[in-house]
Amino acid sequence: MSDITFNNPQLLWLSLIVVPIIVWYIFKERTIHADMTFSSLSILKQIKRRGNPWLRHILFAMRMLAILLLIVALARPQHSNTWEEYSSEGIDIVLAVDISSSMLARDFEPDRLEAAKEVAAKFVNARNHDRIGLVVFSGESFTQCPLTTDHAVVVNLINELKSGMIEDGTAIGLGLANAVNRLKDSQAKSKVIILLTDGVNNRGSIAPQTAAELAKTFGIKVYTIGVGKYGNAPYPVQTPFGIQIQQMPVEIDEPSLIAIAELTGGRYFRADDNNKLERIYEEIDKLEKDEIEVKHFSKKEELFFPFALAALLMLLTEALLRYSLLRRIP
Repeated sequence: MSDITFNNPQLLWLSLIVVPIIVWYIFKERTIHADMTFSSLSILKQIKRRGNPWLRHILFAMRMLAILLLIVALARPQHSNTWEEYSSEGIDIVLAVDISSSMLARDFEPDRLEAAKEVAAKFVNARNHDRIGLVVFSGESFTQCPLTTDHAVVVNLINELKSGMIEDGTAIGLGLANAVNRLKDSQAKSKVIILLTDGVNNRGSIAPQTAAELAKTFGIKVYTIGVGKYGNAPYPVQTPFGIQIQQMPVEIDEPSLIAIAELTGGRYFRADDNNKLERIYEEIDKLEKDEIEVKHFSKKEELFFPFALAALLMLLTEALLRYSLLRRIP
């Protein structure tokens, strides 16, 4: 009944008219039928009771119910079938994530890679109408997930990322070029790459500047994120005595990351802790909002006829009973 509405709901107030009618009936019930006077009640014992005397009230109840049904019919109950149609060209986004061994540094909680995975997953879940893909890189690069609207798959693959999945190193240019390749044939109104790294390009056959030129050619905007504290950061290092934490200098090729962002119309961000990284993704989310056109459709089905028919049948039945089974002698 939640989707039942009335075209003339104000007419439902007319139903209150039955209240004074019922009150009048109760007080006048003794005078609206004929009485017979007897000198003695003993004669009544000889009269056989026929039926239940309360049955005479059925006629009044049926008339009141008919009035209520007619009022409901006049209010025109309607069943609404409403739906929404979303029309959006959407945005295609590829996340390019550095999974080199330096991403295991402990200047983030619990480390850079886990912090990057957490905020990236939140970002993906917030992009309801976009296609999202995932590219990873270290010494090499490969596509972990092509563009898809199945965000649950993307999030699961993000959660499975580990350092050491591919040869170690930092091939920023190769990772960016791979992401460009995922987007170059896209017909979306906006194409975006979010590239996250914590190092300097030292591997791969494609320079970051060359990959940026490719992105610009295909109309792809690149947001770059440098991850790491300023100065030194604690790194887990394998030693003969097991893994030990050592302070090592943080080296991020910020000039190249800035140049990539500026060339493609994006922005460069520096994240030095978990909160800053999360705020960066939130800012990118605001910058790249897709415009969604929502159209509302509503089809109403009139339901007054069953109520009007029930009222008519009620009145006909009441008249039939009044002059047959429940007739009374004046």
